[in-house]
Amino acid sequence: MEQLLHYVWKHKIFPLKELKTTTGQQVEVIDTGLANTNAGPDFFNAKIKLDGILWVGNIEIHQKSSDWFTHGHHTDACYDSVVLHIATEIDTEVHRTNGEAIPQMQLSCPESVRINYKELSETDSYPPCYRIIPSLPSFMLHSWILALQIERFEQKAALLDERLKRCQDNWEDAFFITLARNFGFGLNGDAFEAWANRIPLRAVDKHRNDLFQIEAIFFGQAGILEDVDGDDYYLRLKKEYTYLQHKFELSPMDASQWRFLRLRPNNFPHIRIAQLACLYHRAYGLLSLIMETETLQEVRDILKGGTSEYWLTHYTFGGSSPSRPKTLSSSSLDLLIINTVVTFLYAYGVHKGNNMLCARAGSFLEELKAENNYITRMWEQCGMKAANAGDSQALIQLKKEYCDKKKCLYCRIGYEYLKKK
Repeated sequence: MEQLLHYVWKHKIFPLKELKTTTGQQVEVIDTGLANTNAGPDFFNAKIKLDGILWVGNIEIHQKSSDWFTHGHHTDACYDSVVLHIATEIDTEVHRTNGEAIPQMQLSCPESVRINYKELSETDSYPPCYRIIPSLPSFMLHSWILALQIERFEQKAALLDERLKRCQDNWEDAFFITLARNFGFGLNGDAFEAWANRIPLRAVDKHRNDLFQIEAIFFGQAGILEDVDGDDYYLRLKKEYTYLQHKFELSPMDASQWRFLRLRPNNFPHIRIAQLACLYHRAYGLLSLIMETETLQEVRDILKGGTSEYWLTHYTFGGSSPSRPKTLSSSSLDLLIINTVVTFLYAYGVHKGNNMLCARAGSFLEELKAENNYITRMWEQCGMKAANAGDSQALIQLKKEYCDKKKCLYCRIGYEYLKKK
């Protein structure tokens, strides 16, 4: 497997014997080079000695040396800088575009690495490396967790960058759409994002002082003001939306996108939309307010929610409920902070070159409790208990980006597993 051979070269897991080219030149590996994930040779700027002479250049690796011709490298000048061609099976000589021969070295994957990789790839246990985790040095695990935290920050920032482009670089709009998506708390995330993208925020701003009109637009765009019958509040909202729909040429989403199955009443889309309407009504310049906060409690106070009076006694239109405030639970608030506020603090800090905002994002994660979900519980059973939200985010990243994608070759725990005898 070529990918595994790349791994053996990168980490210098060589057989304990003298390395030589096919023509008998002694090979000394000083630096394996920088792995290339784009087009071109597999490793850049490697340093090797051939019979004591230093060569600096690129490395190309194949399963069979004839793959050099199969892939067309003999006609591609990008590969003229290759100073050593490595293959498990040497079945032909290779050359540059000018016909000059390239030194080749036969390299096989050690049997122990091959067996360990097969175990990781084919075992039914999850995660497959669970057996060695308790024996790993705590410093190694800690450093890997920190790296995964940064990786997750950067991945979320990249997704945010795409959303920003769709919002013409309007950070406030991107924040509202991201917040709305996360108000879906997983099950309705896609529906809330689709809904938020249909909200004409500049039009809503003209009616920001009137919560009833905000609700009319929010519920109308959600496609849940389509019934002919309803209670008095519903009919008033419908009438108001009909007027605003005509005024702003609005088009509602398909209400069938909303999910209710296995949802508690407090999580119904009606309640979440009512909370977002109230938040939009009372917190002008929401992102700016968030950026000015210095403590988690300040953020919680901004996002804690609330609804108009109607929703104190309703979960949906029509059906009544005992009177109680429909506010966000502390666990829901923390999830919104983790998935929305922290992401924006970090991304906006990078955008503005403001290290203080980036540091605040990290300190918020350290202060927040670890998330309690099936992923964090799985890792805890394996011996990796999340101490805070930063750790739980790292463990989520580990599962989704490494375990689920079978990228054991790129995982530090996978590296420890592969090298065991």
